[in-house]
Amino acid sequence: MSRQVNPQTEYDLKSVKLPRLSGLPLRLLVSIMESPLSGLLSPGLLRNAGLESLRKQTMDEPPTLYPVAASVEIASENEQVPENELPAQPASNVPGFRFNTTRDYARAYREGITTPSDIAHKLLEAIGDSDSPDRPLHAFIAVDREDVLRQAEEATERFKNGKQLSIFDGVPVSIKDQFDMVPYPTTAGTSFMGSSPAKEDATVVARLRSAGALLTGKTNMHELGIGITGLNPHHGVTRNPYNPGHHTGGSSSGSATAVAAGFGPVSIGADGGGSIRIPSSFCGLVGLKPTYGRVSEYGDAPLDWSVDHTGPIAVTATDAALAYSVIAGPDPKDPMSLRQPAPTLANTDNPDLSDLTLGVYLPWFRHASADIVSTCEALLQDLVNMGAKVQEITLPGLEAGRVAHAVTIAAEISHSAERYYERHRRDYGLDVRLNLSMARKFTGSDYIQSQQVRTRMIADFNRVLEKVDVIITPATGIPAPVIPENTLPEGESDLTTLFEILRFVTPANLTGLPAISFPAGYNSADLPIGMQAMGRAWQEHVLLRLALASETIVERQAPAIYYDLLES
Repeated sequence: MSRQVNPQTEYDLKSVKLPRLSGLPLRLLVSIMESPLSGLLSPGLLRNAGLESLRKQTMDEPPTLYPVAASVEIASENEQVPENELPAQPASNVPGFRFNTTRDYARAYREGITTPSDIAHKLLEAIGDSDSPDRPLHAFIAVDREDVLRQAEEATERFKNGKQLSIFDGVPVSIKDQFDMVPYPTTAGTSFMGSSPAKEDATVVARLRSAGALLTGKTNMHELGIGITGLNPHHGVTRNPYNPGHHTGGSSSGSATAVAAGFGPVSIGADGGGSIRIPSSFCGLVGLKPTYGRVSEYGDAPLDWSVDHTGPIAVTATDAALAYSVIAGPDPKDPMSLRQPAPTLANTDNPDLSDLTLGVYLPWFRHASADIVSTCEALLQDLVNMGAKVQEITLPGLEAGRVAHAVTIAAEISHSAERYYERHRRDYGLDVRLNLSMARKFTGSDYIQSQQVRTRMIADFNRVLEKVDVIITPATGIPAPVIPENTLPEGESDLTTLFEILRFVTPANLTGLPAISFPAGYNSADLPIGMQAMGRAWQEHVLLRLALASETIVERQAPAIYYDLLES
């Protein structure tokens, strides 16, 4: 008789071994799941996904439909991070490879070494080169050459007249094709959405445009954001600049590829289930998922309302902090953003970590590949050497939280896509079609019960965060997986790998708590490994401080494909 695990006292996440499908078997499965015969297969698939176990649980908690950590302090509409709190240029003695940063561009413009127009021409040439037939990166879905050059000319003129708008003036910044940005359509990675250009910028885009950022184009993404590898059958699979034979991770795949390849120090991504932090980890970058409601979602494609977060993917923690300072804060167009304290970056430059306690749930932390565990444990010890204290913690109900998140995000995306389903379901990639067909089997009770799990998980995580400042885990359970070339362009369904990648990221989406992924090192194949930190609501500055401190320790490696736009 097998021993029963108590999910409230014991670690209950399991690795799973499920068949990987591609080609004809995957096409047959999708066809069955979209037909009246789906009832023959769906119970087994849903059982393997954990739904049967969730349905057996009884909970008294009321459902939490949005993870809003309402603040008693209310930031004013125009309140931004004070300029004196912005982190300085990363130290020149940071070990290893040095990416071009936001401040590098600003200094080069200010000193007359180059101009935004020169950078724009180099950028456009580099993007074209990166999409050459031999393993193209496919970082971008769309780049409007005339629009990019016009923006650059305007920025160049501002510098000539000494009227630059901010540290971001003329700095290349790309935008995930999930956000409205004039003059582009918003396709959300599909082949049929976005039939006409956006008429208004999303708030996050508008704020960057007001800061003078050189908005370079719309980045590729996993279709509808309902996948985490970055494979897109319509716009091409994004490839990892550290090794183009490996995935970038998704769904903000093109954003991470663009930043790691040197097309700009920052890109804006969206994170409904690790979609900023996973590609940041796979590509050796910093990815910040702010607190739910900290950054306006206005103009973001309405895909997964209660778990989606907007944030930066950046070459350094400083660049992530600078981008955060521009995009954070309340927006009257997004009611979920209105009850928040003023955004701050206070003390982020302080390398003395003696006032921080890092919570580690050891069974969870060590539930990853050996190279990830050893690398993250080594960085954890380095942070202790910088003064941080480590406290062992327990986090119950992680399996229920995993399933509740899967139900929530899949049900919300499926509902959002319902208007297109009958007419366009065959226009999606096979993995998206399978995910949508499974989501259509969820019931209203499944969704409500998942929100009850959310209520419990918020309470459990907040209880732990009363005792520690942050919760530390690896960012992913495995490094960037290999792209099976024989599955392109249709893709595959590989739930075993998916669960390994997602293991650490989804609680931050379900609870709405801020989380960051930052470089921890590299494995023997020179693939990046990321560390994750989750914090208390509204304390993004604490997470950025930890990431900044780690940059003085971790020796960065150069990507195999990198375009140095500032090289003379």
